[in-house]
Amino acid sequence: MFEAVDALILEQADLEKQLADPGVHANAGRARTLGRRYAQLTPIIETYRRWRGLGDDLEAARELGETDPSFRAEMPGLERRRDEAEQELRALLVPRDPNDGKDVIVEVKAGAGGEESALFAGDLLRMYLRYAERQGWKTEVLDATESDLGGYRDVTLAVRASGGEGAWSRLKFEGGVHRVQRVPVTESQGRIHTSAAGVLVLPEAEDVDVEIDPNDLRIDVYRSSGPGGQSVNTTDSAVRITHVPTGVVVSCQNEKSQLQNKESALRILRARLLAHAQEEAAAVASAERRSQVRTVDRSERVRTYNFPENRISDHRVNYKAYNLDQVLDGDLDAVIQALVDADAATRMAEHSS
Repeated sequence: MFEAVDALILEQADLEKQLADPGVHANAGRARTLGRRYAQLTPIIETYRRWRGLGDDLEAARELGETDPSFRAEMPGLERRRDEAEQELRALLVPRDPNDGKDVIVEVKAGAGGEESALFAGDLLRMYLRYAERQGWKTEVLDATESDLGGYRDVTLAVRASGGEGAWSRLKFEGGVHRVQRVPVTESQGRIHTSAAGVLVLPEAEDVDVEIDPNDLRIDVYRSSGPGGQSVNTTDSAVRITHVPTGVVVSCQNEKSQLQNKESALRILRARLLAHAQEEAAAVASAERRSQVRTVDRSERVRTYNFPENRISDHRVNYKAYNLDQVLDGDLDAVIQALVDADAATRMAEHSS
């Protein structure tokens, strides 16, 4: 039983040796990857050792209980704790999403609803920024196109987690169409309108995940448009990168520097190419991608934000709560945990069958 843990114990020991090597830490990306894997293995091995220890204690109590009633009295408690540890270990050994340790790139795009949708896209951006802040994660806006009223036509955000779990393990469930119901600031009659914004979540690719041949890239520079600082609209600082083999196009104009925009565009391109490769490699990855945004249509909603009722509803797990104001302030844990638990239950059922 749990024979797979033996290999994980050896893997963790090997990771300890690698992480103790100062040369490994010269490569920050590699050190971060090794550290995350080590952190993922730790709870599995600790739970396994606890399960083994409780099994040994129970066996000893059985032997001693033949002559000492006090040991017999301990047996029910030991059996319960061993069974709990066994269930916990089974859950930990369920195959994980291979991207769970990765950071993410989140793209929010205004959809149906015009200017109101752009304002809602801005609300979603602030929600993710505040959620990341609560988690102690780092964020960086890679690119943004603002609307006339201060919302966003589209905005791209990089989120980097710390510790063993990557931001993907939580934020991957945010992909899809988000619908809002409220009275827009542009509405003079006080009528409730419905609009939508699309969220696309991509695991951020490391250099080792995606190898890009510079000869496959067509890079164009042009003058930025839209709101910006004094030099943003007067120099050719915006960058558009086309990956010719796949036709993927990424544009960035958020920074004043052409070099910074190029670096940001390449980060987004790597993430999109990684998602593209994973779609082709596995039907599961393809299904996950299809479940996210195809068209920002009100009918393809994953979540509804109802302002008059202060209600948030996630339609995938029938989650409903009346704390919309807190959720938009970054208190996303409850709704995300409902999705995490549902995903874990599905994985356990598939693993057991």
